[in-house]
Amino acid sequence: MQTIKKYFPNLTEKQLDQFAQLEPLYKFWNEQINVISRKDTENFYERHVLHSLGIAKVLAFSDGSEILDIGTGGGFPGIPLAILFPNCTFTLVDSIGKKIKVANEVAAAIGLTNVQGIHERAENISGKFDFIVSRAVTAMPSFLLWTKGKFKLSKKHTLANGILYLKGGDLSEEMQPVKQKNSVHNLSDFFSEDFFETKKVVYVKGN
Repeated sequence: MQTIKKYFPNLTEKQLDQFAQLEPLYKFWNEQINVISRKDTENFYERHVLHSLGIAKVLAFSDGSEILDIGTGGGFPGIPLAILFPNCTFTLVDSIGKKIKVANEVAAAIGLTNVQGIHERAENISGKFDFIVSRAVTAMPSFLLWTKGKFKLSKKHTLANGILYLKGGDLSEEMQPVKQKNSVHNLSDFFSEDFFETKKVVYVKGN
């Protein structure tokens, strides 16, 4: 939790309380449904919560924004972002029902009213969104096919509506076929922990 406070010093008491509840809740659920790798539970706030919040260092979502989290698993990056941006709406999608169950149970337990978890394949989701977020569920060219036509035309941010994608390692080959405007942001520019040395947020303009 100290790590979260260090990088996000302006959190309200309610937000701090919600973030504090996440670790015991995920430990409880992880014993029943494996949604987080065992080795990462020891570094929960760094590797799951702060990693998810890296998206917010690239773009702060405006009030009223609608965000889709594809392949959310147990709720990452969607739930930490929903705590940080309580005036935005988050739709969390995963094709594995038991993982969505965890995301919905966690959201309910901490009183998040701006989150809806749906058990569905990404390509079957209707509706349009300001941004789509995700944490390395597939290579970007495949991800673009899942997200095609899911973006609102009107924009309310400095960045055009699009994808904010958490990825690691060398992305030059993966991004080569991507024709839309895109940019890569190193999380090591924002966070000093060793874990973030190779971690990035990839922005791709929506299509």
